[in-house]
Amino acid sequence: MRKFLLLVLGSVGVVYGDIGTSPLYAFREALRPVAADGVTRFEVIGLISLMIWTLTIIVTLKYVLFLLRADNHGEGGTLSLLALLMKAGSGHASRLFFMGIAGAALFIGDAMITPALSVLSAVEGLKLVTPALSEYVVPISVVILVLLFAVQSKGTAAVSNFFGPITVVWFLVMGAAGIDHIRDDFGILSAFNPWYAVNFLFNAGYVGIVVLGAVFLTVTGAEALYADLGHFGRKPIQWAWICLVFPALALNYLGQGALVLKHPEAMSDPFFLMFPEWSLLPVVILATAATIIASQAVITGAFSLTRQAIHLGFLPRMAIFHTSETQTGQIYVPNVNTLLLFGVMTLVFVFGSSESLATAYGISVTGAMVVTTLLAFEFVRLRWKWPLYAACLVLLPLLALEMVFLGANLLKIHDGGYVPVMIAITFVVVMWTWKRGTKILHDKTRHTDIPLASFVKSIERKSEHAPVSVPGTAIFLTSDPESTPAALLHNIKHNHVLHAQNFILTIRTLNTPVVPKDQRVSASSLSERFSLLEMRFGYMETQNVSQALGLFRKTGLKFDIMSTSFYLGRRKLVPDAQSGMPHWQDRLFIGLANAAIDPSDYFRLPTNRVVELGSHVII
Repeated sequence: MRKFLLLVLGSVGVVYGDIGTSPLYAFREALRPVAADGVTRFEVIGLISLMIWTLTIIVTLKYVLFLLRADNHGEGGTLSLLALLMKAGSGHASRLFFMGIAGAALFIGDAMITPALSVLSAVEGLKLVTPALSEYVVPISVVILVLLFAVQSKGTAAVSNFFGPITVVWFLVMGAAGIDHIRDDFGILSAFNPWYAVNFLFNAGYVGIVVLGAVFLTVTGAEALYADLGHFGRKPIQWAWICLVFPALALNYLGQGALVLKHPEAMSDPFFLMFPEWSLLPVVILATAATIIASQAVITGAFSLTRQAIHLGFLPRMAIFHTSETQTGQIYVPNVNTLLLFGVMTLVFVFGSSESLATAYGISVTGAMVVTTLLAFEFVRLRWKWPLYAACLVLLPLLALEMVFLGANLLKIHDGGYVPVMIAITFVVVMWTWKRGTKILHDKTRHTDIPLASFVKSIERKSEHAPVSVPGTAIFLTSDPESTPAALLHNIKHNHVLHAQNFILTIRTLNTPVVPKDQRVSASSLSERFSLLEMRFGYMETQNVSQALGLFRKTGLKFDIMSTSFYLGRRKLVPDAQSGMPHWQDRLFIGLANAAIDPSDYFRLPTNRVVELGSHVII
C-alpha cells in the first residue's frame, strides 16, 4: 500500500506537472477572442463548460481510462505503440512509420514550447505583485530555464523526491482558490451541463473555432501522461487523476469563471487575481516551482523518446548517460539537452511573453494526439482483435473531435503556430533521412558481402596461404550475421592473422521495452574457431556489451577481457547522385552519421581493447 501511494504521489508530480500549469493561461487565452465587446454571462459559462468537458473527454476517457490499457509490456507513448504495431506486422508499415515519427517530432516541439510558456506564465505573476518588475520577467525566466537545463547532467533523483509534494500542494492551492471564488457566483456550476458548451459553439460562429484553439490548452501534457506509463503504472496514474488532479483543475476553472462573472475586469489575468494581494508572491513562487517541475517532466520525456528512437533505428547513436544508480528511466542526453536549451531560449527572446507564445502552442499537442488516436485504431484491431465497426464506434468520435481542435489551432499558423510545425517538419525529415539512408547503405553493402558460412568453410581449410593463427579472442561486431564482417576481412587481408577464438557478434534491439536476462544472449558454433553470438536488448535499455558478455558463461563460453580484442568496421561515406536520395539528403545523412557517437562508447566496450578498420562506401 505504501509503495502504491508513493507511485500515486510521484505520478502527481511527474505525469501531471504539465497539465497542472495550464490554468495559468488557458482560460485567459480563451477569453481573448470574445472579449472585444465585453464577455456575457452565457459566454463565460460556455467557455468553462468547454474546458471541463474537454478535460473529461480527452484526458479522462481517452487517456486515463482507454489508452493507458494500450501498453507495450507496460510502456506507453507514441513510439512504444509504433514498436508494438511494427512487431504485429501491420499491412500499413510505411504509413505507421511516418505517423509514429510525426508524433515523436511533435512531442519534441512540445518539449521546447512547454518550458518557455509555463515559466513565462508563472514569472509574469510578479507584474501583479509590483508593476516595476515587468521588465524583469524575461531575464528572470531566462535564468530559471538556464539553471534548469544546466542541472540535467547532475541527475534529477534528489529533486524528483520533492516533485510529488510540491505539485500536490499546487493542486490543493488551486482547488482551494477555486472553491473560494465559486461562491462569487454559484451560477457557474451550470457549466457541468454540456448544453452550455455546445450552445456556445453553435452561436459563436467563427469566434468559437478560434476559442477552441485556446480551450485545448487545458489538456497540454496528456501525451506525457501516456508516455510516463512505464514509470508509474496504470493504477497510480488513474487514481492521481480521479482523486486529485481532475477535481482541482475543474474547481479552479469554475473559480476563475465565477470571478470573471463578478469582476469582469479580472479577465486580464483571472488565475493570479483569484488570490488576495498578500498571498500573490508566495503563489508566484509556488507557480514557478510547478512550472519548473512541468518543464523537467517534458525534458525527461524528450530524453526517453530520443533513446527509444535511437534503438528503433530512427536516429543516429548519441551519448546517453544514466544519472541514477537505481532508476533506469533517469537519463541524460547531452545533444538533446543542448538542442532544447537553444530552442527554448530562442522562443523566450522572440516571443517575450506567455500571451504571444500561447499562439504558437496547441498545434504540436493536437497533432500528437491525432497521431496517437490513429495508431490506437490500428492497435485495437491488431492486438485486441476489435471488429472494424467497434473501433470506428469508439475512436472515430474522438478523432473527429481532435481534428476540430487541430483545425482550430491551425488558424494560429500566421501568429506563431508555424513554430511547432517547422520544428516537427525538421525532426520528421531527420528521422526519415536516417531510416532511409541506413536502408540504402545496408542494401549497397550487401552486394559486396561474402556469406559468412562459405567464408568460415574456406578459411578453415589447411593451405599454405592460410593466415597465421595467434592466441587470444577476437570479437567482430556486425549488424548482419549472415555476412562476413568487413573488419574480419580487412584484418586477414592486411595483418594476415586469425585469432584462436573468433566470435561474430550481432546486437539486436527488439520491439519490447526490456528483454529478460535469460533471453539476453545466445550462441551457436560455426566451426572449431568461429562462433556466432547474439545479444538482445529492449528499446528502453542501455546496450552494455561488456556487461552482457558475462551472461555467456551459462552457454559454456568464457571471456578473458584482457586477452579479447573487439574489432569494429568504420565506414567513410561518399555521396552518390544515383543513391536513390537527393543530394541534400545524402549530405544530411552523412552529417548525421559523422555526428553519431563512437560505437565503442555507445556499446560500452573497453576502450583499450578496441580495434577499428575503415573503408570507403559510396551511397
